[in-house]
Amino acid sequence: MKNRIIEAAILALGIVVLGLCIKGGFDNFTNKDRRVTVKGLAEKQVNADVVTWNFTISMQGDDVLALSKAADHDLNSIRKWLAEKGCNAQDVITEEAPTVTNNYENVYGGKKPLYKYTLTKLMSVNSHRARMISSIINKKGELFDRGIYSYTDYATFNYTRFQNLKPQMMQEAIANAEKTAKQFAKNSHSNLNKILEADQGEFSIDDGDKPYLKKVRVVSTITYSLKD
Repeated sequence: MKNRIIEAAILALGIVVLGLCIKGGFDNFTNKDRRVTVKGLAEKQVNADVVTWNFTISMQGDDVLALSKAADHDLNSIRKWLAEKGCNAQDVITEEAPTVTNNYENVYGGKKPLYKYTLTKLMSVNSHRARMISSIINKKGELFDRGIYSYTDYATFNYTRFQNLKPQMMQEAIANAEKTAKQFAKNSHSNLNKILEADQGEFSIDDGDKPYLKKVRVVSTITYSLKD
């Protein structure tokens, strides 16, 4: 009799456990497709931390030595003007050796160019003071007042400390994604559960409203499961 009672108790316990397993499996089956995929945006405007400002002096004539002296004169004048505007030892100025092109070469059956030689010389300003250099660039018209006409220039601004900013922006993007997912869960009378999938997305660095400003942006895509 005692053995039968024990057997009955074991059977009853087995039935209860089986029922719980069936319920859990059913719940998992019914909830397995209950998910929400959201995007989280993080955007930050930063100052560029590196600027390269390139000057190209280009002159034509028949005397290479005279052209070289004229190019050096203009570059020295630009150097002096830069110093007056605030460039100092923090800003590295470099020059490249001049290149000379013989304009009479490779002329086929046409009229000879007016001048025999074209001399080109390059100078670059490299600085971490992007905002200061940008303010000088805005005043470069003053060079024409000093009689310097034979140059062209262009500047590139870059943000190189991206890796320092990345963790903070990822945290912000994930927090914004979670906020959106929670609102969706609330609207659907559910609760937010664990993350099923996550894609950190690609970071982009674009120009800002001013030359020395950069916009760093990332959009993360995250899929959460939902539960009652």
